[in-house]
Amino acid sequence: MPNLGPMAASVAQLLKDRGDTMAVSESSCGGLISASLVAVPGASAYYLGGAVVYTRTSQKGLLDVPDEAMEDMRASTEEYAALNADTVRELLGATWGLSETGASGPTGNRYGDDAGHACIAVSGPVERVITVETGDSDREANMWVFADRAFALLEECINESG
Repeated sequence: MPNLGPMAASVAQLLKDRGDTMAVSESSCGGLISASLVAVPGASAYYLGGAVVYTRTSQKGLLDVPDEAMEDMRASTEEYAALNADTVRELLGATWGLSETGASGPTGNRYGDDAGHACIAVSGPVERVITVETGDSDREANMWVFADRAFALLEECINESG
């Protein structure tokens, strides 16, 4: 199994150097993103918290997303990832919000997305959303890929923000 800390180390250093903070909403990563951030010594300087938002029930309960915000929207989309990134950032008062939502496998989700599908969003001074398609049904491998891509996107946005 890969080590947690190295995956988040460069993002953690950037956040510490800038005095920025972050909050996380993740789904199919199951806490891997947050665990990686916390595995880096000094995480309390930048990590405000996160939630595993695995269902609509948890999105409503943990992020307080009202039903009206979900009209004509479903999970595992770029729009949904952006909503959760914005919401967790605002709720915790963070500089950056990071959200991941998808289908890790071994099968797809109930919306028709194949295993290996994830949408990742960054909210903050620079905002960006991407879709990842691994083409793989290996659940754990997809979780690691999704987390790695989330950190790469966040690092890109932080660097772009100056």
